[in-house]
Amino acid sequence: MTETNEVLYERRGPVAWLTLNRPGAHNALSASVRGGLREGFIRFAQDDEARVLVLTGAGEKAFSAGGDLKEMADTALGPPPADFIAHLNRNITVDKPVIAAVNGVALGGGFLLAQMCDLCIAAEHAKLGITEARWGRGAPWAAPLAWMIPPRVALELLMTAAPITATRAYELGLVNRVVPGESLQAAAQELGEQIAANAPLSVRAGKAMVYATAEVGWTEGLEIGDRIWDPVYRSQDAQEGPRAFKEKRAPRWTAS
Repeated sequence: MTETNEVLYERRGPVAWLTLNRPGAHNALSASVRGGLREGFIRFAQDDEARVLVLTGAGEKAFSAGGDLKEMADTALGPPPADFIAHLNRNITVDKPVIAAVNGVALGGGFLLAQMCDLCIAAEHAKLGITEARWGRGAPWAAPLAWMIPPRVALELLMTAAPITATRAYELGLVNRVVPGESLQAAAQELGEQIAANAPLSVRAGKAMVYATAEVGWTEGLEIGDRIWDPVYRSQDAQEGPRAFKEKRAPRWTAS
């Protein structure tokens, strides 16, 4: 558990779970929750026993309804600082996979959290939306969205502030899987364990390559891929995999 009860950290085997625990406020991102998120991401990055992280919200109604508007009103919040929310691809270094398990609405900052995770599983009743325009706020964090989904859909989300269903998000490629609400945690745990069973260095290199090549062309992308994967090929695990196959046993990964 983190220092605040509003964000909980636990490990289920090789899969760590980080849970926004403010269901009475739809898991809104108060200062306490934001601090707990940062602490939880850092704890996961330093937890050698955890190979995958699942980020979710408590309850069945909300993954996160986004920023705490009451708190914003009280503080007269202007442009949020870059570290306002711990961002996995911007100001927090986490080279291991992170899965969003969207258990309800993911709006505004909640959409941001789902967007910045590497994979996303959503409950059938979940909805995702960028609602900032409804309240006169901004969504600069949505800049990478047009890399993930068609630009015109990104424009629609930004300008209408209308949420889309989990099924629509799946059709767009924003969500990897849609499952019944009661099956969400089990599905996320299963996916996490499936990833955790693979060679850690290979998994991390795959994640690094996708993000590193997002802004480059074909040739440079191949060169980046070569650089990222070279130490993987030279690792002990790269020899352990074929050896385990030859000996007809499960590999024993050491991430070295």
